[in-house]
Amino acid sequence: MTYPYSSDFFTALERLIAQSRMIIDRPRGSAHPRYPQVIYPLDYGYLENTASMDGSGIDLWRGSLLQPVLCGIVVTVDLLKRDSEIKLLLGCTKEEISAVLAFHNGSDYMKGTLIPREM
Repeated sequence: MTYPYSSDFFTALERLIAQSRMIIDRPRGSAHPRYPQVIYPLDYGYLENTASMDGSGIDLWRGSLLQPVLCGIVVTVDLLKRDSEIKLLLGCTKEEISAVLAFHNGSDYMKGTLIPREM
């Protein structure tokens, strides 16, 4: 079954991104603070002064493209934290999106799926 695509959803996210400061607190190649064996494949951070399920800002992955265009979101479920969140994909190549999906699907406790933005 196919559902209609809502460009308004991504337009609203773009507005939120434009009105927020991007904070990168885990640079590409850095280790997770609690799980040092987990290495971030891209810059990872959040939008300042926003809120997500875990009480922190809305998470984001920042890719290597010069313009941080919103190219999709990853919806995750974390069985350890027992929550679900969205992760914004900003300026990511197809290879970087694959790396993010591998990151979120690399354990039995976290799973993620991509909702790409139709351009």
